[in-house]
Parts: sequence; structure tokens; C-alpha cells
Amino acid sequence: MNLLSRRDFLATSATAGALALSPWARAAGANESITLGFIGVGGMGTGLLGIFKGMPDVRVAAVCDVYEPHVNAAKSATGGKAEAYGDFRRILDRKDIDAVVIATPDHWHAIPTILACQAGKDVYCEKPLSYRIAEGRAMTDAATKFKRVTQMGNLIHAGENYHRVVEIVRSGVLGKISKTRVWMAGMSPNLGKPADSAPPAGLDYDFWLGPAPNRPYNQNHLPFHWRWFWDYAGGQLMDFCCHIMDPILWAMEVESPETITATGGRYAIDDNAETPDTLEVAYHFAKGFDLVWSHTSASSHGIDGKGMGIMFQGTEGTLVCDYGSYQIIPEKGRDIKLPEKTLPRSAGHHREWLNAIKSRDQCSCNFDYGHKLTTVGHLGNIALWTGEKLKWDGKAEKVTNHDAANQHLSRAEYRAPWGLPKV
Repeated sequence: MNLLSRRDFLATSATAGALALSPWARAAGANESITLGFIGVGGMGTGLLGIFKGMPDVRVAAVCDVYEPHVNAAKSATGGKAEAYGDFRRILDRKDIDAVVIATPDHWHAIPTILACQAGKDVYCEKPLSYRIAEGRAMTDAATKFKRVTQMGNLIHAGENYHRVVEIVRSGVLGKISKTRVWMAGMSPNLGKPADSAPPAGLDYDFWLGPAPNRPYNQNHLPFHWRWFWDYAGGQLMDFCCHIMDPILWAMEVESPETITATGGRYAIDDNAETPDTLEVAYHFAKGFDLVWSHTSASSHGIDGKGMGIMFQGTEGTLVCDYGSYQIIPEKGRDIKLPEKTLPRSAGHHREWLNAIKSRDQCSCNFDYGHKLTTVGHLGNIALWTGEKLKWDGKAEKVTNHDAANQHLSRAEYRAPWGLPKV
């Protein structure tokens, strides 16, 4: 299976959402529209704008980005109807905006999210939820305190395939599951080592850096490759952990691991990126099973012929899946019968959030769930940085056997004038 691109994600989700629209569209009245503002309208933000503006009960009132070509294109995509801003706080100041969609780089998720909750806006925030675990906790606490409807942009969660996989695993037909695996393999480009330079015209680079350390502009930081630099994100693990660890935490009904170990580095790709091109993380859960994350960015060969996959290994059989399909391989002599459908289905990840804004119900990937899922990824990176086997207290959100590891739970320092808002 070839990895789905983000454009494929959005197209698939948009189709699912459109199919779920008809009953709501017939019932919606003119006074039931939702007014949205968009914070971050680069590649992912533009895709989300395209989805939400196509909903019949949505009015896009504002778009914001620190890069003028992005914000101008987003304004044009609304037919010129949306106001364009370079400072997200101007969107939060507007009383007519009900909710915001945040699709900034990871290091810019927490501050606008918390301020949006304080301003009485509901929030859709892209995955991973946070840049650090403490930020995710603050985002979750803000949503709870201010009674906001939230959704993390983990859109594969809403699909039929993941629901069916969870039903099969929970039914017990695979027997006792002792090991789960997730993996990614793919040839990533060498970014090279371009010299630092002046930012391009139209980019407010100081605002883009925001709370991150002040470092010279480099063309490999923008527009997308910021994911491979520690100041802004957490590499391949944090890019995809929410997508492919999701069905394991969901199906196995667990929230956090007990222990975490990791090994890896940037071994094969000689460029100026910082995050691993090769990484193995082993998580142990108190429920009596292990989860192994594996990725390589220097080989396209995965497991069972899949460049990306998820595996549940049970005493009666093994289930292997990806975003859109699953396969069960029974143990010799075993006959596995599929269970009935038991889980309620989603109206579509984006539609689900809009419906919840009106009903004030919780979304399936609300910030509480999104924070727990994102935390598992962060713990893998912390284990890599420390080189130790870490013991994790999920309730206290603290490493109990390695005090130095806890320094990585939050950003060491927020660059002035930015800071994490108090909740």
C-alpha cells in the first residue's frame, strides 16, 4: 500500500462528510450557521478550508497566516468574503466568530488554542495536539474549564475501517493479544544543507518563530520541512503517531504505557534536518501487551508488503490493517468468525465537530483523547533523548524513574513576548 498523502486524507474525509450531510442540510435553518475563522492556511489549512467552506451551514469569516501568499490565496478561495489577518489574535477578538480551525506548525498549536478557549471559541486543532506534553495538558484543561467543543484533526479515526478493526479486536476473536506493531517505511528526500538566508518576501518570520528559539531562517524550515527540526515538531513519530497508534489505544482500551524505550537517529540521510530517519520505540502497557513503533525514512520496504501498517498479534489470529483495509490471518486450525457491528459510526470527522458545536456533545477525538494519544508519541522521543528505559505515571503525567526526563515534558523557555497562557 502506498502511503496516503495529506491531500488524499482530506479528499477521503470530505467525501465521507458530504455523504453525511443530507439529513442535516434538510433540517438546518438560516439561523443555525456556524461562523469559522482559520488560523494557519498553508497546505493543511487550505485543505481544511476547502472542506469546511463546502458545508452548507458554515460561514468562513476570517483567515490568518504569517505568510502573505498563503493568506491571500485563502481569502481568494472564499470569494474574497473572508477578512485576512496576519495576527491570529484579531480573529479571537471578533465576537461574530463561533469557532476556529488551527492548522499551524506544531509549535504554534497551544497558545492560540488556549486563547481561543478563553475567548469562548470552539476549536478544531490539527494533530499532533501539542508540541510538548505539558502544552497538551494545558490545552485540555482550557477546553474543560471553558466548556469548549474540541476535535483534534485525526480524521482517519472517523472512517469505517478503523471502527471495524476496533470491533474485531474488542470482540476477543483474535484471542489474547500480546504484541501490537505500527510501522512506516518510505524513501524520504535528502534536503541538503542550504545556507541560512533572508526570509522570503511576505513572510513575518519573527511571528512564525513565535515561542521557539530565535534562529536564522533556512529554506528547509518552510513551508513543510519544519517537521524535521526539534524546535518546531517531533519528526516522523509525531507526524503519524496519532494516525497509526490510534486504533491500538482505542481497541485495546488503554490510555498510557507503563514503560518506554527507544533507539534511533539520523543515520542514512545526510542533510541539515535533525529528527530521526530511523527509529524503534517499545512501549509496555499494564494490560499485558507491548506496542512497537518502527520507522525508516531510508527504505521503502515495510512489513507484510505494506509501507505503512498496524498489527494486532493474538493467540487465535493476527490482524493487519492500514487506513482503508484489514486482513485477518488465523493461526493454523483456527476458524475466526467476525463479530457484529457494535460501535456507533461517525458522521465524518469534520461534520462531527460542527454537529457537536450545535449539540454541545463531545467529539470522538476531543482534546482529552487527542492529548492521551499525542502523549504516547512524545514519550517515544523523550526515551530517545534520554537513552533510558522510562517509567511513566499516566495519571500524574510524570516520569518516575528519571528526573532529568521530566524537563522534556515542557518547552524549556518561551521566547519573549510569548508564553503559555495560564489556565
